[in-house]
Amino acid sequence: MSATVCTFILTFSTLCGSRVVSGVLSGPTNVRFTSYNLNLVLRWDPPEGAASGVVYTAEYKAPFINHNVGCLNTSSLECDFTRLNFSISEYGRYTGRVRAQLGAESSAWVESNQIYLDKDTVIGSPNVSLLSNGATIDVSIKDPVFAISALRRVYVLATYNITYWKEGHKETAKSIRNIQQNRVVLDGLDLRAKYCVQVQIDTGRNPKPSEPSVTVCESTTENKEEAPWVAAVVTFVVMAAAVALVVVAVVYRRSISHFLCPKDALPQHFKDF
Repeated sequence: MSATVCTFILTFSTLCGSRVVSGVLSGPTNVRFTSYNLNLVLRWDPPEGAASGVVYTAEYKAPFINHNVGCLNTSSLECDFTRLNFSISEYGRYTGRVRAQLGAESSAWVESNQIYLDKDTVIGSPNVSLLSNGATIDVSIKDPVFAISALRRVYVLATYNITYWKEGHKETAKSIRNIQQNRVVLDGLDLRAKYCVQVQIDTGRNPKPSEPSVTVCESTTENKEEAPWVAAVVTFVVMAAAVALVVVAVVYRRSISHFLCPKDALPQHFKDF
């Protein structure tokens, strides 16, 4: 009889999954705050052996402020507070908590780590484009888009670290560091050679640099070419001059015709004959 009771208890405990024998629902595990490009996302794993139908409630807290509910009765394993119209500060310090719910039962709250948004966020890679001009290559850099604010507003002293090398010779790569301009010219390059470029951002306050940009490559050309805007301006001037000539020809066509084809005036003694 006692063996049958023990077997029943073990079976009941297994079927209940996230509920222990006492009837208390187990809480989520691995609760942590993460941030990418200044978003604020609370993530967690389900309770061990969680039964189907478990939902979660997630909250966040800043110093001297009560907990704010972000996601209520969600089946997701994350809650993005920056998408919920909360007043998240780029310089804020936050903690989070989450609990599981199954029917009328709720687990205890499980606290997350503390996060300093501007110092702990992972900064995404910048976008890099190249334009060849003779033996030089123009490097244009575009900052990653933040969930709140903008990179230059949060990190006013941010700089770019540019690494470039001739294709196939990355071991001899050169670096230009602490550049604040988002447009840089690489000069002194070999003609008819392909160079590759990669850029990272150093904020000066976040201890980690940004993710590196995608490596982009461009070939130098034989002769220095005119900048694209020069050709555009020349084309515009030529077209404008042509239109002006046509207008003048239409407006003054009679005067021009008389000037180019004057009527001959015969002397009087020829008219008498």
